[in-house]
Amino acid sequence: MAPEASAVSAEPSSDDQTSPSPEGILEDLILSRLDDDKAQDVVSIDLKDKSSVADRMIVASGRSHRHVGAMADHLLRSLKDAGHGRARVEGLPHCDWVLIDAGDVIVHLFRPEVRVFYNIEKIWSVEAPHRTAAN
Repeated sequence: MAPEASAVSAEPSSDDQTSPSPEGILEDLILSRLDDDKAQDVVSIDLKDKSSVADRMIVASGRSHRHVGAMADHLLRSLKDAGHGRARVEGLPHCDWVLIDAGDVIVHLFRPEVRVFYNIEKIWSVEAPHRTAAN
């Protein structure tokens, strides 16, 4: 199954009867920041039944080392300002692939050629194995 793309809505829906989950709020913050920074090919993958590490993975590309680094820096600042200051980051010195672990949401920022090489969307978009009862 292909990874699901997630669109960002700036305004809350009037037919929402429940408040968004903390993961949903965090995801919206990240997607909004990436949209503001002109991230390319943003993909959001649901990991709830696939991994205990996080509930969601967001993958995006930047045009260059500088663009990837700026997106990571802006995202880290936004997370800190929103009270998620414990986000861990890897890969900032080189900015080919920056990983930001924000708890329930993991963000991968790539240069396009590095993203194609690793192709992590394909790895994580595989359906979770179905369990059958033993006879």
